[in-house]
Amino acid sequence: MTTGGSPASIPLVDDDDEALRRLAAGGIPPSNLYRVLANQPAMLEAWTAFAWKLRRDCLTPRGLRELLILRAAQLTSARYIWQDHVPMALEAGVRPDQIETLHEWRRAPDRFSGRERIALVFVEQVIVDGEPGDDVLIELADAFVIPERIELAMTAGFYAMVPRVLAALRVPLAPLDGPVAPFRPAPHG
Repeated sequence: MTTGGSPASIPLVDDDDEALRRLAAGGIPPSNLYRVLANQPAMLEAWTAFAWKLRRDCLTPRGLRELLILRAAQLTSARYIWQDHVPMALEAGVRPDQIETLHEWRRAPDRFSGRERIALVFVEQVIVDGEPGDDVLIELADAFVIPERIELAMTAGFYAMVPRVLAALRVPLAPLDGPVAPFRPAPHG
């Protein structure tokens, strides 16, 4: 095992760990978060099963969910999530101009579709208020079928939790492989 960055941090498990090798064999790269969670293999397994189900098995477009994840990262000041998910968002078809203006998306309504705007309001209310208002739920119901609404709620809820776990375990940022859009924590509402 390698050590973490401070006495309060959890050590990063080496990539040759059995649990991390199993993930890698399944096409899941060992991020620093997974290397920390590998200190408790059952929790790593549960975490990745849920996280990767959200990534791979949804009806809603991956790009839409990545927008929600990036907005959640801004609202929770989660640089780790931002750094990890900007490349995923771009790969999923999110445009660079959407990422650049996400911190003030209401001022750039032409860059986001109606469904994206409704979903962004939804994720903001889940992250900031803990629950969406009835008016937002009505708009969401008009724009998304029930299975999609469940996916959006599960994505928003998961990414309300992820920043807290990252902070509680002091998971360090990984070195950047290339440029990532600047992180801009943003006010909500």
